[in-house]
Amino acid sequence: MLAAATIHRGEEPPISGHNGSAAFFFSGCPLACSYCQNFPISRLAVGTPTTVDRISRRMLQLEKRGAHNVNCVTGTQYAPQIVDAVRAARAQGMKIPVVWNTSGYETAQTIELLRGTVDIYLTDIKYAHDRVALEISGAADYWRIATGAAMKMLDQVGPLATDERGISTRGVLIRHLVLPGRLAGTRRVMEFIANELGRNVPVSLMCQYFPAHTALDHDLLSRGITSLEWEEAIECVHAARLDIGWIQNPEFIGHS
Repeated sequence: MLAAATIHRGEEPPISGHNGSAAFFFSGCPLACSYCQNFPISRLAVGTPTTVDRISRRMLQLEKRGAHNVNCVTGTQYAPQIVDAVRAARAQGMKIPVVWNTSGYETAQTIELLRGTVDIYLTDIKYAHDRVALEISGAADYWRIATGAAMKMLDQVGPLATDERGISTRGVLIRHLVLPGRLAGTRRVMEFIANELGRNVPVSLMCQYFPAHTALDHDLLSRGITSLEWEEAIECVHAARLDIGWIQNPEFIGHS
């Protein structure tokens, strides 16, 4: 099930570049986040049935339109089919790299399956504490799974590398969305990245949270993050000495 396949310019600069990313939004998701901003696609499975052949042809079409990469968004549940589609597109001449845009909730088997197919891992580390992950995303073992996946991704493709235009060609980029009430455990996440992955792995710190889906029913998730919470998150990045990456423009933040 595919919800959309189009040129997308909303990713980090090395992914979107000048021409955009060929984003394939796959229906469904391994997580069940109560605040998902794309819940019609991830939770309600909005999309259209498709085939490996159609996906590979669409990859080639978007490459011809100038896309810097193929960006597979929440494709975990279709990983074998996506691998087949990429192989078919490459057999027909596709040259651009493939991005695996993921929540981070990936098994070691999936990461190994993607070896040689995925060039760039754009992965989340959402939560530092499993109690929170279970409560709001239904993943009691999120920390172990996501940190283990990030290390395997790094072993496979290394830190983010870019060409002379600043466009990513290979490697790992970690995303972290700041949540209200410090639910994301940002300090522990940043310390893990610095100590276990290395300070040459770029981090994208995001402040775009807003209550969506069923978040209005949650005491903390029913509001946006405050300016103080955002400033504390930035301090966590600096304290971990993570100097490579991006800090999102705080236009989304409301004041408390």
